[in-house]
Amino acid sequence: MDRPGWCCVFALVMTPLSLSGQAKSGTRAADGHPDLQGMWTNVTITPLERPRDLAGKAYFTPEEAAAYEKRIIEGREQADPDAAGTVADPVVWWERGMHVVSTLRTSMIIDPADGRLPPLTVEAQKRMQDSRAYSRLHPADGPEDRSIQERCLMEGSTGPPMLSGPYNNNIQIVQAAGSVMMVTEMIHDVRVIPMDGRPHLPQNIRLWTGDPRGHWEGDSLVVDSTNFTNKTHFRGSDENLHLIERFRLADPETIIYQFTIDDPTAFSKPWTGELPMHRTTEPMYEFACHEGNRAMEHILINARAAEKKAGN
Repeated sequence: MDRPGWCCVFALVMTPLSLSGQAKSGTRAADGHPDLQGMWTNVTITPLERPRDLAGKAYFTPEEAAAYEKRIIEGREQADPDAAGTVADPVVWWERGMHVVSTLRTSMIIDPADGRLPPLTVEAQKRMQDSRAYSRLHPADGPEDRSIQERCLMEGSTGPPMLSGPYNNNIQIVQAAGSVMMVTEMIHDVRVIPMDGRPHLPQNIRLWTGDPRGHWEGDSLVVDSTNFTNKTHFRGSDENLHLIERFRLADPETIIYQFTIDDPTAFSKPWTGELPMHRTTEPMYEFACHEGNRAMEHILINARAAEKKAGN
């Protein structure tokens, strides 16, 4: 039951959503800023960290990219003969990507230059060790012991920052007067980003996806987010996470999405990733996953049964 997305598949309702704010014909909105509106996808085969066997190589050549894609897809098919490249799992619907990013980078991480996550701080390492030790002793005493993904609160691996995940990789952007809205298909997260210069919320108010504030720097939309909870744990982050995201329209069909993670109590230094998002005509499906769904009920029932069998 620990597989990512296991709990949510039971509640996936295949109903396409139709939200306002579709892309205009031009690349400028009414206020003169770039028009980022519409539906985008960030699905890719490119990993967050550069694979060890590609050390020192920041970019593929087109031929190398094709060979890498072939190797990854063939590896999937050998691991799961039913997958046939795109993904048919008997339990979970996958959409793991078939191609590297259009920029041909070998990793999403662009800083540090080695394409790898910087080391966690000693404090963060101890926190993660303590968390793992607790989880071994208390895997399912209550729903709070399960991951935030299984609880349908948010998808910790796909945002924010918004990365490619195992499925549901569509993102819708809507621009309005004084705000920008971003809807992620995975666990239906909605971020409303004020653009009016208001300050961040007081530090005692914490949000699952942080407290975002947006502004334009030239033609780049910059989103500054603070006030995360201590339960989000993006790659080891904590409540001190400071996230800066940049959205730049490279052409009418491509947004270059860049994000910087600055969390001094979690990482030894800030780090930056980059991921192109491409316009798509695919619909966004309602991900009707909710806390307290049947899968969570069954996880807890099975945990009690295992305890009874063990005589606890």
